[in-house]
Amino acid sequence: MFKRFLALTLTSAMLLSFAACGDNKAADTSKDGSANETPKDLKKVTLVLDWTPNTNHTGFYVALHEGYYEEAGIDLNIIQPPEDGATMMVASGNAEFGIDFQDYLAPVFEEDEIKVTAVAALIQHNTSGIISLKEDGITSPKGLEGKNYATWELPVEQAMIKNIVEADGGDYEKVKLIPEYVTDEAAALQQDIDAIWVYYAWAGIATELAGLDTNMIYFKDITPEFDYYSPVIIANNEFLKNDPETAKAFLSATKKGYEYAIENPDGAAEILCEEVPELDKELVKKSQEWLKDQYKAEVAEWGYIDKERWDSFYKWLYDNGLSKEIPSGTGFTNDYLE
Repeated sequence: MFKRFLALTLTSAMLLSFAACGDNKAADTSKDGSANETPKDLKKVTLVLDWTPNTNHTGFYVALHEGYYEEAGIDLNIIQPPEDGATMMVASGNAEFGIDFQDYLAPVFEEDEIKVTAVAALIQHNTSGIISLKEDGITSPKGLEGKNYATWELPVEQAMIKNIVEADGGDYEKVKLIPEYVTDEAAALQQDIDAIWVYYAWAGIATELAGLDTNMIYFKDITPEFDYYSPVIIANNEFLKNDPETAKAFLSATKKGYEYAIENPDGAAEILCEEVPELDKELVKKSQEWLKDQYKAEVAEWGYIDKERWDSFYKWLYDNGLSKEIPSGTGFTNDYLE
């Protein structure tokens, strides 16, 4: 149903190649080369990512590398998502925590029995939008008229594109929707695609490194309801109920990791590349520098989720016939943050 699920399916082979990169080692090696078992008093916690490791996840790897989780009494295992996504794994109880996006979570919160809750925002504002080459002159959504836009053919996605085009006085029917899943944005923009939905911190930075001059239109700058939370940390509800102290300890250690990344982006990038050596170091460093001001933005505490912003997106979905009504305040809590 969602673009991420499509992406996971299309790139399952790539995920397998990365599968072991994010795992926390269960044992260290002592000076004499023997294995030291993880202390038995540490609680084992599993975090399943939404995608292959990237700078959205830096705080976790920093906290792991710097021993913040161990100090909090946690033995953290970071794993890759299955094809049906992190939320299904967390909801089933096979992981305590996972990463997902507020727009992807709507169907979960429409269910009679809600099994997961968002407990922290990794990034304070929606950093996604439409990227295009400057030479194509798409400086506002109306400029998409007559241009090729790479679509996943998903109802929510296309409804959002329609909204911003019409909000800018444009004719959505004139946008050329090209069904195409783009894996290399820089290459696609130089071929048959004029506009792509991207998260700037990764794909946008990649186009910079490719030497492209681009325009970026952020959804949140056009329609306030589109300033939803992407991504968020979700947790299994039974776990939250039965072991709230471990949940709080996990988020406290994670917060330290993200605060480190905010204060020392270059050092955080080095750590991420050390933990996940397959990553492009230049991309990681430039992305990390860009994201350092996005993790907390204007809020005082990392992870905080604003109820009004959270609710407004789901109300927009309901008002536009894209979801069932999701009651105010459903699906998130700030109670486990410091």
